Amino acid sequence: MILSPATHPTGWRGHATVLASLALWWALYRQLVPLSEWITSLFPVAPHSHAGEAIAFFFYDVPKVMMLLTLIVFAMGVVRSYFSAEKTRALLSGKREGVGNIMAAGLGILTPFCSCSAVPLFIGFVSAGVPLGVTFSFLIAAPMVNEVALVLLFGLVGWQVAATYLAFGLGIAVVAGFIIGKLRLEGWLQDWVREIHSGANAPDIPEGEALSMTDRYKLGIEAVREIFGKVWKWIILGIALGAAIHGYVPEDLMVRIMGADAWWSVPAAVLMGIPMYTNAAGVIPIVEALLGKGAALGTVLAFMMSVIALSLPEMIILRQVLTLRLIAVFIGVVGSGILAVGFLFNILF
Repeated sequence: MILSPATHPTGWRGHATVLASLALWWALYRQLVPLSEWITSLFPVAPHSHAGEAIAFFFYDVPKVMMLLTLIVFAMGVVRSYFSAEKTRALLSGKREGVGNIMAAGLGILTPFCSCSAVPLFIGFVSAGVPLGVTFSFLIAAPMVNEVALVLLFGLVGWQVAATYLAFGLGIAVVAGFIIGKLRLEGWLQDWVREIHSGANAPDIPEGEALSMTDRYKLGIEAVREIFGKVWKWIILGIALGAAIHGYVPEDLMVRIMGADAWWSVPAAVLMGIPMYTNAAGVIPIVEALLGKGAALGTVLAFMMSVIALSLPEMIILRQVLTLRLIAVFIGVVGSGILAVGFLFNILF
């Protein structure tokens, strides 16, 4: 589709509409917590019961992730209109993947997203033609290491542990993303994502022809319609599963397993963490309770990292973007790094 810049000479109405929409978006986003609490109050359950917490979690996370997905994909669609497929590939070619992995992991640390909240930005990166390995560095770092987790760990177990956790979490994100990038697994993306990533469905933007901002906004809206329509059902399914698990955490069983000195306690903790769903701030209280009951530090950290980096709800959402083979590679690479961190911390601390 070729858009003509002469269609909207001024574009001021488009700017005003976008600014008003952003203001409305922000106003709604700030009301998500009270909205989820109000909806929960309509159910015949106690607010802090297992069912109440699961319901509140669901009605908070669904609109949050949907709103993030809409905003990020729209922004990426607008940004993408400035680059042809060739320009994007030239800017983010394989020779820059090492630097790109570090930058993406650093960005992930600064964004306090849970795993499912990081997925919309991951989709936006992929749709904009960013190398696959770079996008994975962000996807791994965003939930696994952020300022909330670092501050809470600092207060709980001291700066040495927090700094070591930061170094290893960042290292896992960079190395895992780099390895996935070098494996050249773009062919293992879902067909519709691979077409977007390769530029097959990119808008026809002739070189040297300037588009108006109104036209660029339209391209952003088209990107939202295309991507949102493909993934929204699976986002709801993944968050519904995560909310159910969030309300029923078997803490006593976890303490019994993670308090063991056997070598299998670390992989067992990782396997236990995968079906659960929360963010770094949400899992820290569980970490504190487990450590207080005698669980090993490395085992607990491995559990925490698996909860926020390899959650089952995240995998369900990613299934609409990645094939099962690529998800298996992602789990294998990240899981290996988490196991290494767990064993190392048990030796050092």
